[in-house]
Amino acid sequence: MTQVRFYDQVDDRKLRFAVIVAKTNGHWVFCRHKERSTLEVPGGHRKPGEDILAAAKRELYEETGAVDFTIEPVCVYSVTAPWNYGGQETIGMLFHADVNAFEKELHGEIERIVIQDEMPAAWTYPDIQPYLMEEVQKRMKRTEK
Repeated sequence: MTQVRFYDQVDDRKLRFAVIVAKTNGHWVFCRHKERSTLEVPGGHRKPGEDILAAAKRELYEETGAVDFTIEPVCVYSVTAPWNYGGQETIGMLFHADVNAFEKELHGEIERIVIQDEMPAAWTYPDIQPYLMEEVQKRMKRTEK
């Protein structure tokens, strides 16, 4: 069984991933990897010595081609699942971004970006990503009040 948990903060050294819930002109931004038919939010591994915000910016650019955006941390998340790193809890930082402009072409593993109002019918990580989206929406509403 997959468990997703949320924390306000943890020791920075524990942050292995950056995941970015992004919007452009009020619409959600999703990625479709070249080897999959499902959709996902941008994100990935933090490189050794890389600041977690720098990792988030790099992943957002690599996976969506975003070149003009604002980005902010939302919270820390963790995933514990039998299929994920031998069942060990892995920890990442969840970000929210508003994208103003994209490059014309993608240059990596992502085949295309999908911009839409609704959540994907087929998620790449259905036991994780819908919960991350929900948490960002919940926390963003709190800050708007």
